[in-house]
Amino acid sequence: MMNIKSTNLQLLLQQMQVPQAELARYCGVSPATVSLAVKHGQYPKLRAEGLRRQFKSFFDARCVAPEAIAAALAKPSANKKAGAKVAPLTPALLQTSQHSTTSKEMDDAMLLQNETLTAAARKHFGLFRNPFSDEINSREDVFLSPDIRLCRELLWDVARNGGFCAMIGESGSGKTTIREELLERIRREGAPVIVIEPYILAMEDNDVKGKTLKSGQIAETIISALDPSASPKRTPHARFKQLHDLLKASYKSGNTHVLVIEEAHSLPIATLKHLKRFRELKDGFARLLGVVLIGQPELKIKLSAHNPEVREVVQRCEVVELEPLDRHLQEYVAHKIARVGGKADDMFEPGAFDAIRAKLTRTVRGGKAQDAISICYPLVVNNLVARAMNIAATIAAGKISADLIMEAV
Repeated sequence: MMNIKSTNLQLLLQQMQVPQAELARYCGVSPATVSLAVKHGQYPKLRAEGLRRQFKSFFDARCVAPEAIAAALAKPSANKKAGAKVAPLTPALLQTSQHSTTSKEMDDAMLLQNETLTAAARKHFGLFRNPFSDEINSREDVFLSPDIRLCRELLWDVARNGGFCAMIGESGSGKTTIREELLERIRREGAPVIVIEPYILAMEDNDVKGKTLKSGQIAETIISALDPSASPKRTPHARFKQLHDLLKASYKSGNTHVLVIEEAHSLPIATLKHLKRFRELKDGFARLLGVVLIGQPELKIKLSAHNPEVREVVQRCEVVELEPLDRHLQEYVAHKIARVGGKADDMFEPGAFDAIRAKLTRTVRGGKAQDAISICYPLVVNNLVARAMNIAATIAAGKISADLIMEAV
C-alpha cells in the first residue's frame, strides 16, 4: 500500500515504476538533487524552475496525464509554513497517469511466450518447415511494407551519402533485420561502404549497470576498421587527428563510412552529444562519416526536443519509427507462409486477420478509439499465429477463424 506521507512526485514515480535514478539521468543532475525534490519537495534555489521544467518534459515524453504532472510538480502553498501540506494526488489522477503510460502495457504484451510450430501443425497445414522460426535466410525472406521500406532506404542513404538518423522501434519490430539487410545489400551491390559497428555487449547508459560507450572507444573502433594494423595514439588530440586522417584517406580512395550503433537507447547523453561531432568530420564539403542509431522507444525519450542537453543532436538527427503491421498484416502473414510453400488463403478465414489486429490492440482506459495502441509487430504476430495454428491442428480445424485467434491466449 502507498505511503500516505509520500509526496505527489514520489507517488507518481511509484505509480509509473520509474526509479529516481532514471529521472536524474534524464535531467543531468545528481541522484541526491532528485531525491531531495522527490522526497521532500526541496529544489535547488538557483535553478528550481529549470528543474521543474525538466521534470515536466520527462513526464510529457512518457505520455503522463497533464493533471497528474501538475499535481506532482505543484509548488507548496503559501500556508505551508503554518503546517499545511500540498493536496495529494487523487486516485483518479493516479489511475489516469498509470494508464496513460503505455510502456508497461507494451512490455506486458511483448511477454507473449515464444511459440514453436509443432510437427502436427506443420503436417496439418502441409508446411515443410516453420515459417516463423529462423525465417530470414535471404533477402527474399524480408517482408517490405512501405514503413519498413522507408527505414531501409533511409539507412541506405546515410550509408552512401552520410547523414545522421535514428531508427526506433519496439522489441520484435524488425530493427535488427533491417540492419542485417543493409549489410547484405552493401555486399550484394558491391557498394564501397565501410560499416563500423562498436561492440555493445555490456553497454549501459551508466557504469553501475554495465559499461558506458564513450567517444574514445568509438574512435578506436573506427581506427581499427580503417586500418587494423594501426595502434591508436595515446593522447586524445593525436588519436582524433589520426582518425580524421584515416577517414580522409579512405574517402579519397572512393569509400564512404557509416557508424552503426544498436541498442542506442543505452547510450549516455554525453556520447550522444559527441556523435554529432563525429558526423561533422569533413574533407572540404564532403562528410566523412554517417551515423545510424538503432534503439527502442527509450531512445526517442532521450532525443526529445524538450531536453536541452541534446538540442543540437535533435536538430540534426532524422528520427524514423517502425510502425506496427496493422495495414499490412495480411500481406505479412501471406508472405511468410508463401516462403515455405503454403497459401494463407487456404489456412485463414477472412475475419482472422481482423481478429489478430483486435487481439494485439491495447486501449487506454477512458480514452478515445484513436488513442488505442497497436502492438502488431512481427515477433508478436509470429507467436500469436503459431499458437493459433497449433490449436487448429489439435482440434482438427480446417482453417483458422476469428474465434480461434481470440482463444489463442
